Amino acid sequence: MLFNSPEFLIFLPVVFALYALSPHGRQNTLLLAASYVFYGWWDVRFLMLILVSTVVDYTTGLGMTGERLSGRERSKLSGLVLGGTLLFVVPDWGAADGWFGMRGAWSSNWPALAACVGFAVFGPSLFSLIFGIEDEERRRRAFLAASVVANLGILGFFKYFNFFIESASALIGGLGGDPQSFRLDIVLPVGISFYTFQTMSYTIDVYRGDVAPTRSLRDFALYVAFFPQLVAGPIERARHLLPQITNPRVIRPGQFREGVFLIAWGMFKKVYIADNCAVIVNQVFAGVGDFSGAEHLIAVYAFAFQIYCDFSGYSDIARGVARLMGIDLMVNFNLPYFAQNPSDFWRRWHISLSSWLRDYLYIPLGGNRGGLHATYRNLFLTMLLGGLWHGATWTMIVWGAYHGLVLCAHRALFRREAKPTAGGLLAPRVVLQAAAYFQVTCLGWLIFRATSMAQVGSFLASIFGGWRWGAGANAMAGELALLVAPLLLVQLFQASKEDLMEPLELAPARRMAVAMTGLGLCLIHWILFQPALRGGQDFIYFQF
Repeated sequence: MLFNSPEFLIFLPVVFALYALSPHGRQNTLLLAASYVFYGWWDVRFLMLILVSTVVDYTTGLGMTGERLSGRERSKLSGLVLGGTLLFVVPDWGAADGWFGMRGAWSSNWPALAACVGFAVFGPSLFSLIFGIEDEERRRRAFLAASVVANLGILGFFKYFNFFIESASALIGGLGGDPQSFRLDIVLPVGISFYTFQTMSYTIDVYRGDVAPTRSLRDFALYVAFFPQLVAGPIERARHLLPQITNPRVIRPGQFREGVFLIAWGMFKKVYIADNCAVIVNQVFAGVGDFSGAEHLIAVYAFAFQIYCDFSGYSDIARGVARLMGIDLMVNFNLPYFAQNPSDFWRRWHISLSSWLRDYLYIPLGGNRGGLHATYRNLFLTMLLGGLWHGATWTMIVWGAYHGLVLCAHRALFRREAKPTAGGLLAPRVVLQAAAYFQVTCLGWLIFRATSMAQVGSFLASIFGGWRWGAGANAMAGELALLVAPLLLVQLFQASKEDLMEPLELAPARRMAVAMTGLGLCLIHWILFQPALRGGQDFIYFQF
């Protein structure tokens, strides 16, 4: 279910009305049911994966602290997983490949189904086997390993299996095999990377002693599947979100107003800025027409604003919906295009992922504790794996490697962080540095958006060798400027007030001014360009 869909406009008021009338315990049950409906709206079969992740991390978290599950509890958990596998054979009245589509479901996804059935049948025995390890530290490590292997195994199969088969096609063909015979008809579950990292952070934090495991399966399941941030983040840590789930919540009028404003601001960024930027971007990157270097460059800039407004818009809506329920989600973006260098950028962009990679990958690899060469290696590997997390394509791997090299180059040139400049983010020197680094970021966005490295090369050749500014570039630049103007006005005001991370921190009168300005620019844009009604477009990060 999309935030920007008619279904969600019905779903949210109904859920909120029932939520406001329910006591705390029923609120959590209602939110869990709503979360499963929200996620199952795309494909009910993928609920099986969330159930498996929930059961694995719930049991391993308890196991690390020495809490035993009764035979009845273990049977209940196995029943949940087995019940989830039945979602793969839900009725499909139009199926031509067997009763209720059962034959097609098994033929295309049999490894995942077999793994889930095996886990449900043999999981309790494995839990008892690990629990029988006498040495406490070895037992805790074994439970952590079980969680990591299960989560990364699910993620790896659904997201990377076909990518590795395609990458090894030459080798398979050389050995006399047919690479296509190894391919599986796998559909990537929406948001699998987000909730996988969220559940893994829980078990790692339990292992480290940073958070105590919860005994309530319902509350833990809600932590995993909380619908506002389930499919595209923010990736919440258990120590921040779980206490808000387990403790009673009170909805205050101020929270309600803040939630409505965040939803409206996020919708404005998504529907007005991102979706209209997408028209420019898709036309040029599709290669339909003879575009000049200027038009290619404008399309790259348009994508920079498209992906920012698309993703940060989702985060704003998610935080706004959660705020309606009395739950506070973390801020995921903090003026990233005002960043002066790569380290500053990753402190501002997708903060929940960059901090996850720092805490659970970069620091465990050694961070900056092993000397310069080890630091460069750890930076590069972290960003390379961060690129692979975004997608199973060579362009994503190159994008991650590119940012790893940029971080290493910056660390080599500037061993120390620059001191804050008088005048803050709008000081002339800072503005120039931010404008220069924005070009570095946009080169990365070109790699991110391109369908192949050959397309990256053709764009760069056009930009640097085929520069021509004509009527097409004028029209593109004019529309892009009108689209991003409200965003830049708000963010320039935020940048002038160093302590403002988001428009929510504006005074109520200024928030109203932001809303009215956005509405006015929407009307101007409609009068000038009269864009066709395009309907709700998917959020870009749903594919990750």
